Amino acid sequence: MFSKILIANRGEIALRILRACREMGIRTVAVHSTADESAMHVRLADEAVCIGPPSARESYLNVAAILSAATITGAEAIHPGYGFLSENADFAETVEAHGLAFIGPTAEHIRTMGDKITAKTTMQALGVPLVPGSDGELACLEEAREVAAKVGYPVLIKAAAGGGGRGMKVAHSEDELAEAWSVARTEALAAFGNDAVYLEKYLDRPRHIELQIMGDMYGNVVHFGERDCSLQRRHQKLLEEAGSPVLSSEERDAIGATATAALSKMGYRNAGTLEFLYQDGQFSFIEMNTRLQVEHPVTEMVCDIDLVREQIRIASGEKLGYSQSDITFSGHAIECRINAEDPDSFIPSPGTITVFHPPGGPGVRMDSAIYAGYRVPPFYDSMIAKLIVHAPTREAAIARMQRALDEIVVEGVKTVIPLHRRILADPEFRRGDYTIHWLEQFTNRKH
Repeated sequence: MFSKILIANRGEIALRILRACREMGIRTVAVHSTADESAMHVRLADEAVCIGPPSARESYLNVAAILSAATITGAEAIHPGYGFLSENADFAETVEAHGLAFIGPTAEHIRTMGDKITAKTTMQALGVPLVPGSDGELACLEEAREVAAKVGYPVLIKAAAGGGGRGMKVAHSEDELAEAWSVARTEALAAFGNDAVYLEKYLDRPRHIELQIMGDMYGNVVHFGERDCSLQRRHQKLLEEAGSPVLSSEERDAIGATATAALSKMGYRNAGTLEFLYQDGQFSFIEMNTRLQVEHPVTEMVCDIDLVREQIRIASGEKLGYSQSDITFSGHAIECRINAEDPDSFIPSPGTITVFHPPGGPGVRMDSAIYAGYRVPPFYDSMIAKLIVHAPTREAAIARMQRALDEIVVEGVKTVIPLHRRILADPEFRRGDYTIHWLEQFTNRKH
């Protein structure tokens, strides 16, 4: 087991990793920008190293500075968290080339799954179902027309190297296809430096279902059930549930068996998440995230397993230590992402938090690195906390989340807490009757 780990991230996820390390008796090194010198993970880590100015490019994305910090502090491994360098294959490769352990998948698997076209062809070859569409990158608009005619409109043009909804455009007819093609490629080039796009059938009312998996270095792969992440705005998740209100245990077991068999054949190691669109009883693979997910706490709550601890164990060379039949699911969990944003316009609201009171009580968890007096910087993602609840049933979990949302106090910045209260009170949400398009429609309603 490692004796010292460098945490190459910030905010609540850096604190989450630090807590797992502390419980395992592992010393920690926090790296931080000058904007984060008073951050909670910096205060609590055994050692802290400033790696640059506020700009992420000059600090949290500064590979040389991070590796230097690991070297001078004697760290044996680096945990990238999520975002920043977590899915950068070159970074993973460089970390291991410097004799350090990368707490995550292999560079090869990060690279394979980082290209959506390669990821889809890989999964298809391993027996995982896909959304109907092109076999790979589209060479020209005419080829896009041919594929669209075959699968039927509406269709979605997507960036091969995309993420977060960028480089993604819908065409409802052949007349709209040329513009969607042009705009998607332009956005993809600007955002990712790569204008490659592909096409797939646009599903009009799907759920976004993802499956949490974990593999060790010895070919063992298990899954920890599904998360329903359908409540999204502009392809950014806001609220997640485990398990999904629409899946049966038989459906979970079936897609879980398919996914774990595929990843076992790949030799996949460490944490990963397979994302699917689910409609009319059918799963269609869309992408894989080769890292820990923001919403991992809802899985931890229903499985009673510390996923960060498992990541560290596996990276150190240990076996999983359990089989699929040992993993059980209990109750229901919901996570609300608390962003420092205007709840109506979603404009970021950086500033100083003047008052902070976290909720408590049975089945309530708050993952956050904020405190009264903490300044939310304008340089990074606006998420400042994750509020997670667990209860025996979904109905009880909703009631518990409503109570927790009424109890939490965050003053000094605007947050999306009022929006979460509205969502939890909505009859359609309470019935579990929503798709990936629901939240956009909901936030456009007058209230």
